[in-house]
Amino acid sequence: MTRFPITRMRRMRRSPALRALVRETSLAASDFIYPLFVTAERNKRKEITSMPGVAQLSVDGVLQKEIESVAQLGIRSVLLFGIPASKDAGATQSYADDAPVQKAIALIKKTAPDLVVMTDVCLCEYTDHGHCGMIKNGVVDNDSTLPILGKVVVSHAGAGADVVAPSGMMDGMVGAIRTALDGAGFADTAVLSYAVKYASAFYGPFREAAESPPSFGDRKSHQMDPGNVREALLVKPGLPYLDVLRAVRETYDLPLASYNVSGEYAMVKAAAKNGWIDERTAVLELLRGFRRAGADLILTYHAKDAAGWLRETPGDA
Repeated sequence: MTRFPITRMRRMRRSPALRALVRETSLAASDFIYPLFVTAERNKRKEITSMPGVAQLSVDGVLQKEIESVAQLGIRSVLLFGIPASKDAGATQSYADDAPVQKAIALIKKTAPDLVVMTDVCLCEYTDHGHCGMIKNGVVDNDSTLPILGKVVVSHAGAGADVVAPSGMMDGMVGAIRTALDGAGFADTAVLSYAVKYASAFYGPFREAAESPPSFGDRKSHQMDPGNVREALLVKPGLPYLDVLRAVRETYDLPLASYNVSGEYAMVKAAAKNGWIDERTAVLELLRGFRRAGADLILTYHAKDAAGWLRETPGDA
């Protein structure tokens, strides 16, 4: 027997206040991690064509202004990607003390001391071939890459990074990084692993932003096959892999993050520009979807816009 008409679920949907009262999945600026691209250039904000609203930022007043804006919006964390002045086969600028990421960490800590600074740890932005590790006999050599990653994280931690986020998908990278950090006296520096990173078509705009496309081949030998889930706590990309996010959530009780990647961001921006969707409504729905699927944290280029919208209309949370 049906309980209708006695039971009417619409009673609790009549107003924004009622909907907010019974909402199961909340959304707040503190849930977001905002990715930033920092460059060795000076006094420059270089817009990314395929990612409207996102730019490469020089580590000076340009980055400082952005950080002040981020902090004022209530966003608690940023993730740094670096674009060095030069690249080489050994990725030596990835662990140089005067590289953009290392300098950016110091500037951010001075500008907004309470902001959690995370750093991407991968070599693709620093190698002249654009791959995520050292090349031997024409392929990425996993084991010779691990010591380089150790140098990178020690350099980032020494500059003041709170969290290092290895994204190169090298086997053994978390263990090598933890050992390097502990051995250098940075036992308190946390590691956020890109444990579930797929070989995805949705990274295209990012590679423009980070100037990191591979000069030959692809990254399918070390990033996860899109058809798999049991290999895999960070899940990247987000939208095509919400089932993976849920599976990880149900298996582990650790803080779980999902990366709303550049291609997903670009699709929303393009559709909104053409008037096909309402950007604000779509973005908040999308981000809430990540939270509902199990994400504690969301890395997203929408972070500033979404934080502003949530502040303007708290009922949207």
